[in-house]
Amino acid sequence: MNVPTAANRYDRVAQASAAEVISGYSTSFGWASRLLAEPVRSDVRSIYALVRVADEIVDDPDPVLTPALRASQLDGLEAETIKALECARSTNLVVHAFASVARRCGIGTELVQPFFASMRADLSQSSHDSQSLSEYVYGSAEVVGLMCLKVFTAGDPGSFERLARAARSLGAAFQKVNFLRDLADDHDLLGRTYFPGLDPATFSDTHRDALLDDIDADLAVAATAIPHLPSSSRRAVQAAHGLFAALSRRLRQTPAAQIRQARVRVPDPEKAFILLRALTGRAA
Repeated sequence: MNVPTAANRYDRVAQASAAEVISGYSTSFGWASRLLAEPVRSDVRSIYALVRVADEIVDDPDPVLTPALRASQLDGLEAETIKALECARSTNLVVHAFASVARRCGIGTELVQPFFASMRADLSQSSHDSQSLSEYVYGSAEVVGLMCLKVFTAGDPGSFERLARAARSLGAAFQKVNFLRDLADDHDLLGRTYFPGLDPATFSDTHRDALLDDIDADLAVAATAIPHLPSSSRRAVQAAHGLFAALSRRLRQTPAAQIRQARVRVPDPEKAFILLRALTGRAA
């Protein structure tokens, strides 16, 4: 009989903590992640848990969290994450879970630092030009796609390199869809406008369609990689792609004035149908 070591027990507790963070925040991600095979499922949840914690530091509306306090907390989280990448241990369970995956799958500071740079930008930058938006989307979303791809292709650097562009495109599409559907909250509650030159007060159907054309182009690039993913991740990525493609279609059918007022969602029955199609290996 194998007796678990303290390290094994700690790793399991850290993974469970990461899973709890995800279950408390992300419905769509939770649905799609169930299609991942283990240990990929736990590894991806550990990545997204750290992303979620960092996101909460910059977006939590609690007025007690001043900009200076948020910046201090974000700096501390980044420092703890980088330290854990070096020493394989953290007293922060979410950081420990992330670092365990990162060390095993080859996720280094070249991906971690751009992520935190984008999170930090949200504390000081309320609008973007084309260059700053590109940098922001890379750090906040594309590197997360690359981190997940590191997990999917662990042990096969050639596959990672072949699929990296598609992984970045999928992350970018996810982020830009969320920018569009969160247009009202980002502007009214957080004081941010991500799309260059976009005035929410004059947001029109023409603006909507131009943004969705760009998003759909990213989704098209991402779709080319799905058949080449390992079986342990293919169905989950197909489901996530299908969910965001459905969001894109719904956004295109929604008047710009309505997008400005309320968050567009995919109804649960349609989500279930998309997941069923992915489960059976059928394209969306």
